[in-house]
Amino acid sequence: MTTYRGGCHCGRIAFEVEGELAGVEECNCSICTQKGYLHWIVPRESFRLRSSEDAISTYTFNTGVARHHFCRVCGVAPFYIPRSHPDQIDVNVRCLEGVDLRDLEVRPFHGRNWEEAIHALRERD
Repeated sequence: MTTYRGGCHCGRIAFEVEGELAGVEECNCSICTQKGYLHWIVPRESFRLRSSEDAISTYTFNTGVARHHFCRVCGVAPFYIPRSHPDQIDVNVRCLEGVDLRDLEVRPFHGRNWEEAIHALRERD
């Protein structure tokens, strides 16, 4: 099991996540596209916030299930609670230290048609 460190640009949000990072998902919905998010969804027990929650702001929209966390100082979004897996943590792999994105399989997720895409994903898994 590998431990990765990550956080926001200014360092006010810091975390560790454990797991085997082989691939990520790239969603084409409006918010993920604008944030440049590369998704790695992990169990909550694999994620440890190493900093205070004071720097974290949260944005919700639509169903309100997803809780998009970002740094109130630098604006970077290193992790959030996903609508697809509200009991887990979705880590933005671009915010992890020492990860070469060229080594990862990037799987597309058609978030612009979220309901259909999540149904297909759940059937595949």
